[in-house]
Amino acid sequence: MDIRAIERAYRRYARFYDVCFGAVFQPGRRAVVERMDCGPGERILEVGVGTGLSLPLYPQYVSVVGIDISRHMLDQAHVRQARCGLDNLAALMVMDAENMAFEDDSFDKVVAMYVASVVPNPERLVDEMRRVCKPGGQIFMVNHFHSRNPLLGGVERLLAPLSKQLGFRPDFSLDRFLGATGLDAWNICPVNLFDFSTMVEARNNKQSAAGIPVPAFAPS
Repeated sequence: MDIRAIERAYRRYARFYDVCFGAVFQPGRRAVVERMDCGPGERILEVGVGTGLSLPLYPQYVSVVGIDISRHMLDQAHVRQARCGLDNLAALMVMDAENMAFEDDSFDKVVAMYVASVVPNPERLVDEMRRVCKPGGQIFMVNHFHSRNPLLGGVERLLAPLSKQLGFRPDFSLDRFLGATGLDAWNICPVNLFDFSTMVEARNNKQSAAGIPVPAFAPS
């Protein structure tokens, strides 16, 4: 996977993405936003916001920033913003998820939906999500990971050489991802039809810039 391949893939997908990947993956988006349990005044960053299918799900009392590498996908998100009157949407920005322009500790919660298997370097993605999330904040991800079903897993391995054309890695391993990133994941559960995707909830376990211990976080 590389940035140019991703941009080409999502330029192709932009106009019909909602039809192909909207309803079928919306339960996962809804489950993540509900699990985020956003509080009044919180700043939320959605990485890889795409066409903005998740944006109407956020409560109006939070401030949401969405970024994506594809300008064509964001064009559709702007249309959705206007159509749905999303006053809590602070910004939609073209940005590389592996090299974000935000300052450290900018957001209370950071979420990436169906992004981890798309970016060239998932470890770098998680590092950046940690960096821009406040110490002790929360990081959420939902993604399809390599199936443990022998038949489906075999099909995904066969499709792996087509990753650039597909725009994602069909054989993306959850165990390798968690091991490589060191995510402090305390809640992992299946979402979407036939448990096709997995939601990962993690505590941002970095230290503060001043070296102050990360505040305790009690799962609800």
